[in-house]
Amino acid sequence: MPLPTSFPIDSGQIQYRNSTGANVIIGQLNEAERRHLMRREWGFVRQHARDGLRMKVTAGANIGERLMDVGVRHYGNIRAEAGRWLEQVEIPLARMDDLPATFSGGMQQRLQLARVLVTQPRLVLMDEPTGGLDVSVQAKLLDLLRQLVRRLGLSAILVTHDIGVVRLLAHRLVVMRNGQIVEQGLTDQVLDDPHHPYTQELISATLVP
Repeated sequence: MPLPTSFPIDSGQIQYRNSTGANVIIGQLNEAERRHLMRREWGFVRQHARDGLRMKVTAGANIGERLMDVGVRHYGNIRAEAGRWLEQVEIPLARMDDLPATFSGGMQQRLQLARVLVTQPRLVLMDEPTGGLDVSVQAKLLDLLRQLVRRLGLSAILVTHDIGVVRLLAHRLVVMRNGQIVEQGLTDQVLDDPHHPYTQELISATLVP
């Protein structure tokens, strides 16, 4: 699956502390350095699971492919690790050799999580991970996400318009409008006592019956 290789920045800079403890400026990295980070330290969970999966290979192969990207070559080890991660995201081992197209939307999203997390990234970026799912499926996925973040000690950046998802998963909240930060702070503080009119509008909209 192709990875993004450019980070267009209009102004300012993005700094990241890598696994060696060094602070790097993302916009100054070359393509090889960015690819290294994306394969070994970062994970991306797409809003639509089909965009984060290879639909024509099996569930196990989807997970194993990412392991191969970081240099794992032993087939037995790859399959065993794929099975372990299927269990972590509550997909039956019996489905390992099934194609993702045979999975429900919620199961596809859980498979995408397994594919992303198998290499134990330090930072996971999630784009509306519950978007398009039924409410009951959303609840189960959110509970799984919360468990995984806590158990694995992950750092995650979550992009969402769903205030309920924010309150459940986020420790800190950044509210943006037209590409600009208008308010930020601890999630409960921002949601319970919003100062900016746009934040107030967002929260009020979720309270309308």
